Amino acid sequence: MSQLLTIAAEEMESPLVPPIPELVIGLIAFVIVFGFLAKKLLPNINKVLEQRREAIEGGIEKAEAAQTEAQSVLEQYKAQLAEARHEAARLRQEAQEQGATLIAEMRAEGQRQREEIIAAGHTQIEADRKAAAQALRQDVGQLATALAGKLVGESLEDHARQSRTIDRFLDGLDETASKAEAAR
Repeated sequence: MSQLLTIAAEEMESPLVPPIPELVIGLIAFVIVFGFLAKKLLPNINKVLEQRREAIEGGIEKAEAAQTEAQSVLEQYKAQLAEARHEAARLRQEAQEQGATLIAEMRAEGQRQREEIIAAGHTQIEADRKAAAQALRQDVGQLATALAGKLVGESLEDHARQSRTIDRFLDGLDETASKAEAAR
């Protein structure tokens, strides 16, 4: 019967509850492994976590510093851009003023040159008119002398007489032309 009792006692043990010696050995092994992990790995894990936390915090600080610096650089850039635009507008205005002044000077110079050319043309026309009148006077005088010589029947080759006759004739023509112009 004792065998039956042992079998019955074994049957009474629950399959969920392990035997006590296995439980004690498992617990000792767990404490050893946990102690080893706590002594060796936990400081390394904490160290790595601390480094990561510091790196993240440092990265955030660096990012904030970089953002602040970038903002100040942007403000400087905007200020320089506004100054450059102002300078460009000023230079454009100066160029327009200089262009207007240059155009006015060139117009005045062109007007002056035009007046000089017109004056030179009038002077040349007057000189040509006087030269033509002198040449015409000589030709008319010679023709008048030759015609008068044929009409009178004597030669009017005497130069002084010829000049007086021509001058009287031409003066008479000038007087007749002046009266005709006044009558108009």
